[in-house]
Amino acid sequence: MGTRVVLQVLRQKLNYVPSYTSIPVQFKTFKTSNLPLSLSCRLLCSVSDQTSSLLQHNKRNSPQLSLRSFLDMGFTEYQAEQLYDSVSRMKGGNAAKHVLSTLSVLFVLGLNPTTVHKLLDKCPELYKVKEMQLQQRISQLRHLGFVEGSLQRTVSHYPKILTVPVKSVKSVVQFLREKCLFTTQQVAEILRDSPAVVLQDLDQLEYKFQYVYFRMGVKQAEMVKCRLFRFSLDDVRCRHTFLERRGLYQTPDKKGQTTLINPKLDRILNVDEGTFIADVAQASPEEYDVFQKLLAREWKEEDFEYGSIESYSDDEEEEEEEDEEEEDSRGKNGYNKKKKQ
Repeated sequence: MGTRVVLQVLRQKLNYVPSYTSIPVQFKTFKTSNLPLSLSCRLLCSVSDQTSSLLQHNKRNSPQLSLRSFLDMGFTEYQAEQLYDSVSRMKGGNAAKHVLSTLSVLFVLGLNPTTVHKLLDKCPELYKVKEMQLQQRISQLRHLGFVEGSLQRTVSHYPKILTVPVKSVKSVVQFLREKCLFTTQQVAEILRDSPAVVLQDLDQLEYKFQYVYFRMGVKQAEMVKCRLFRFSLDDVRCRHTFLERRGLYQTPDKKGQTTLINPKLDRILNVDEGTFIADVAQASPEEYDVFQKLLAREWKEEDFEYGSIESYSDDEEEEEEEDEEEEDSRGKNGYNKKKKQ
């Protein structure tokens, strides 16, 4: 389906000659049948060059995008109208310039018109991504281990991944490999299962990883298995702290040992709140609700104290810098006095 649509688009681009394209009069009535072959060829080439020039001129001064363009690509009338309206409403005009070529790349990827319509509705930013950028980003995902099928599913589920620059994705991948020590295969699994990770702040990612690795004693393989990066740091800390204060979770010692059997990370995170409270924490909804409120207050106080300490340290640094400047000026004055004596 995708290949057929792309061929239609290419044929449309190659064969499209506007009806209003003007051809010089002398070439309309001029007959070359009685002329030498070489001269006929030269005249025909001249006609071709002038016509090509006129087509380029008209192409630059007339809009290429139309409702018919989307219908020819296989979209339904309703879908075509929505796509056309979305592009027309966008400011700057950049989307209209390359939307057809961008859509062609998505069809070549193997997506059908209905899927393309849904992901553009979900992520309108894709309209503004140029064809070359889109190809580079898809190529990068393949290089990172996305095979056919999983690549299409990931793009359909989280089309925003195609709006992220190649350098940004590369930085996240490098961070996961070098700072968190995930293997290449594990990184590919993280990107497939939690594609939104490419837009997360690296400091927050590092803190989440360190919390789960050191505070909870969970290794990389288990993090990948339970899809850790789909959950916010607050969700992880809240459930873990609740279990810890109820005596149901213990931080492993240096040898990785505990005096009780900690519940698996998957059982803590990959269950709904009701199941977590009743089966894992063995508590009541009221207890968990009160705990969440108290914990939120604790975090707020910690943030306030951290901000105060940070502000105090900044003031101290400024005072130290002023003291150093005063000492430097005194030293220089003393040196000058000695020199005069």
